[in-house]
Amino acid sequence: MHAPTKPGPFGIIAEYESPETLIAAANTALDQGYTRMDAFTPFPVHGLPEAIGFREAKVPWIIFVMGVMGGFGGLALQWWVSVHAYPLNVGGRPLFSWPSFVPPAFETTILFAAFGAVFGMIGLNRLPQPHHPVFDAPNFDRASQDRFFLLIEAKDPRYAADETRSTLEGTGAVQVTVLGQEEESDW
Repeated sequence: MHAPTKPGPFGIIAEYESPETLIAAANTALDQGYTRMDAFTPFPVHGLPEAIGFREAKVPWIIFVMGVMGGFGGLALQWWVSVHAYPLNVGGRPLFSWPSFVPPAFETTILFAAFGAVFGMIGLNRLPQPHHPVFDAPNFDRASQDRFFLLIEAKDPRYAADETRSTLEGTGAVQVTVLGQEEESDW
């Protein structure tokens, strides 16, 4: 039987007092080759997504694909009902009278796109997530008030605890904390 192993650290988080120092730190980390970074700020900071190497957003593509599926699905449903399931000749019009099918197809496009936006955002953000290791960082509750945080995850290929910590300390951080590392107890 194997002894249970302790989980390794989640990453290292640094606290900053201003958005300028946060962006400078993120640029420094990006220049040194760190790729698995995240930032937490009380308001949107211009230039921060580029500084942390944020990749292209996937939610717009999910919305587009779901909208196309909704439009074609709504049109296909109306075609199937009007031509195959319940064909009625109303006023001499053809069974597939596409101009009258446009408004419902448009509405199913909007409906599916909205579901894609909501569920795509929830899924890509990995919600609901009642607990995240960054919640254990000292002063992290101030991330919604007046502090700025930069996280470098331990999953980063360039991550080395001592080197990463010294890199963040050299960027003007108020405090640097290792996350997810349990302290040794005397028990």
